[in-house]
Amino acid sequence: MHSAALRFGVLGSIQAWHDGTPAELGPPKRRVLLARLLLNTGQPVSVERLCRDLWPAGDRPAAAASTVHSHISRLRTILEPDRAAHQPSSLLVREASGYLLRTSPEALDAAAFEELLTEATEALRQSRGDEAHDKVTKALRLWRGPAFSEAAGFGFVASEVSRLQSLRQTAEEVRVGALLNLGREDAAVSLAEALTVTAPLREASWALLMKALYATGRGAEALRQYERFRRALAEELGVDPGPALRALHLAVLNEDSRAVLPDRRPPTVTVAPAAPEREDGAPLFGRDHESRRIADTVRRTADGKGTHWVFVSGGLGTGKTRLLEQTAAAAESQGFAQVRLVCCGPCDDSLSNAVFGPAARLLAQLRAGPPTPSAAAYSRESALTELLGELAERATVVLVDDLDGLCEACRELVHHLSVLLREQPVVVVCSSAERAAPGTASLTSSVARQRALWVRLRPLSVEDVSALLTSVGEARSAPPGHAFALHRRSGGNPFVLSALLELPPRHRVGPDAVVPPALVNVVAARLDALPESARAMVTRAAVCGPDLDVPLLVRLLDISREELLKLVDTAVHADILTWQPGPRSADDPPGTAGAGGYRFTGIMDEAVLATLTQASRQLLHASVAKALRGRGGHDHALAVRHLIQAGPLASREDLAQECRAAGRYCEERGQLALAHAWYAKAARFGGGVTHGPHQDVTAGRHLRRGTERAGRPGPPASDSGRPHADHSGSSRPPPAHARSDTTLPQAGSHDEHPAA
Repeated sequence: MHSAALRFGVLGSIQAWHDGTPAELGPPKRRVLLARLLLNTGQPVSVERLCRDLWPAGDRPAAAASTVHSHISRLRTILEPDRAAHQPSSLLVREASGYLLRTSPEALDAAAFEELLTEATEALRQSRGDEAHDKVTKALRLWRGPAFSEAAGFGFVASEVSRLQSLRQTAEEVRVGALLNLGREDAAVSLAEALTVTAPLREASWALLMKALYATGRGAEALRQYERFRRALAEELGVDPGPALRALHLAVLNEDSRAVLPDRRPPTVTVAPAAPEREDGAPLFGRDHESRRIADTVRRTADGKGTHWVFVSGGLGTGKTRLLEQTAAAAESQGFAQVRLVCCGPCDDSLSNAVFGPAARLLAQLRAGPPTPSAAAYSRESALTELLGELAERATVVLVDDLDGLCEACRELVHHLSVLLREQPVVVVCSSAERAAPGTASLTSSVARQRALWVRLRPLSVEDVSALLTSVGEARSAPPGHAFALHRRSGGNPFVLSALLELPPRHRVGPDAVVPPALVNVVAARLDALPESARAMVTRAAVCGPDLDVPLLVRLLDISREELLKLVDTAVHADILTWQPGPRSADDPPGTAGAGGYRFTGIMDEAVLATLTQASRQLLHASVAKALRGRGGHDHALAVRHLIQAGPLASREDLAQECRAAGRYCEERGQLALAHAWYAKAARFGGGVTHGPHQDVTAGRHLRRGTERAGRPGPPASDSGRPHADHSGSSRPPPAHARSDTTLPQAGSHDEHPAA
C-alpha cells in the first residue's frame, strides 16, 4: 500500500510525495536521516550507525540518539498521516538491529530514472532514435537538482551521488546519440559541447562531440577537438586516449563516414530552409523607387555585366526582409537560382577551419539537396572552391538577411565572396540595421569599391499609408484624416502600421486607441536587451511623454547630461528613440538643421508603458510629479496630471496644492480664465482629507479672486471651499478615466479659455 501511494525523491532535494503531493519533511537534519534510511531500503540501520553518519565524531551531541528517535517519530507521522494515534508504524519500524524503512526500491525517483535510461539505451542500440530520445528526455526530467542535495556534504552518500551523476552524464550522452540518429546534428553539437565541459576527461562525451561535428560537415573541427582532448589527458593523467577514440580519430582522418556514424547515411551539410511565403501576397507599399533600383541591378547582372552587391539598411520593422523576398522572387522569374546564407551560430574558433561550413550550406542549396558523397569531408578550401565554380555556371541571387547577426565564420565567407566574385553572374543582396555594428561596417567597407548599390529604407509617407488603405478596401469607409492619423501614430514604420491595421478601426487612433500586442512584445524584447541603466531611462522618459525632457530626466536619474546622452544613444540604436531635427531659421548656418530634440519613435512611448504593470506606472508617475513640483512655473500643470496618474500614491491635498500653484502662475501671467479654472479645480480636490469637515479657505479665496478678475460670478463665500464630494472617504485622486477630473486647464497657455 505504501509503495502505491508514497514515493521518494533523491534526484535533487530529498523529498516524499503522497499521491503526488509533497510532504513537509521538516528541517535538513531530518531529511538527511531519511536519505540514510533510503540508502538501505529493506535493511535495518542501527542507531549507532545513524549517529555516526549524521554527526562527525567531534561534533556529535550527547543527546544524538534521542535526537534520532525524535526525528524518527516525526517521520512516522509525516509519512503515514492516516495512521491512528497509538497504532504501530508499518512503514518505519524498529527492529533489534535498528530502524528499517519498509519501501521498495521502485518507490525512488532514482529507480525510475535508471529504468528509463536502460530502455532508452536499448532503443538507441536498435536505431530507434525517436523512442530513445523520448525515454531519455523523460528520464532527465526527473532530476530536480544535484542528487541528495541536503546530504551532499555527508560521507555516507558520496559514492551513491557519484554513481548517479555518472548515470546522468550517460543519459545526456544517450540523448546526443539519439539526436544524431534522428539527423538533428546541430542540436547534438551544442549538447555534446556542454558534456565535455561537465566531464572534461570522459572519452564517451568527446567521441560524441567529434561525431556531431563530423555530421555537420566540420571534420577539421572534429580533429582539432580530438587533439585538444589528447593534450588534456597527457597533462592531467599522463595517458593517451583509449582504443575506441583513437579508432574514431583515424576514421575521421580517412573520411570514413560509415565508421564514424555506422547508424547513419554519409553525413551531409545542413540545407538552409526556404523563407516562408506570405499568404496574403500583399505588395510592398512605399518601396517602388527602391524596388526599381534593385531590379535594375539584377537586370545588369542578367545582361552579363558581372557580380553586383546590394546593401539594404533600415530600422527594425522597415521592411528589409520583405524587400529581400520580393527581390528574390523577381530574380527567380528571370531565371536566377536563389540561395540564402542562414547563420547557424558560432561554428569554430578557427575561422579558416570554419569557413567551409556556411560555404557548404550554400553549395548544398545550389545542388538542390545533399552534395555528392564525401561532401561532408570538405577541406578548408575545397567547399569554397566548389561554391565559386557553381556560381560561375548559372545566374544566382544570394540573400544575406541580417549582416549584423552573422557569426564570424559566415562573416569570413561573405568577405571571401566580396574578394573572389568579380565577373560571375551573381547578385548578393544583404540587409543590415540602419546603424550597422562595427563588424558589419568593416565588412561592407571591403566591397565599397565593387559594383554596389546602397539602399536606405525611410519611413513611409502619408501617401503610402493612403495607398495601403485603398488596397485593403478601407479608403472609402475611413473618416477624413485617417491616413494622416495612422501615419503619425505609426511613425511611418511598416511593421507598426500593419499591426495597427490588424486592430478594429476605432482602436487604431483616437481616444479608444490601443497599442497592438505584437508591438508590445517586440518592445518588451528590446527593453530586455538594454542595459539596466538604459532601460530605467527609457521607462521614465516614456512616462514623461513622447518628447524627451532632458532636464527632467537628469533630475529623475540623478546623472549628468553627458551620462544621459550615452543612455539615449543606446536607446536610439535599439530603434526606441530617434532624433527629430527642428525647423531651420534664418540664423542657422548653411547646410545645418534647426534645433531639434530626441523623441520616441512613433508610439514607442505607449508601447513601453504597456510593458509595465499598473503599479509600476503609478510609481513612475509619482516620481515624475515630485520632480516637476520642484521646478515650478508651467510644470505645476504637468505635476497635476502625473499626480492623477499616480493613483493611490497621490493625496487630494497634493493635488489641491499643485492646482493652486498652477492658478497663481496663470494669474501672474494675466491668464485669468485659466487661473479661475485652476482655482476651481483646487476647490474640488482640496476637500475632505486634510481638513476633514472644515472648508479649504485658501482654495475658496483664490477661486473668488480669480472669478472676480476674470469677470465671472463666483460661488458664495460660504461654499467656495466646500470639498468635492467623495462618498468613499478615500484620499486617492479621481480615476484617470474620469474626464471631469482629468481634463485639466493648460497652465501657461496663451489660450484664455480653460480646457476644463
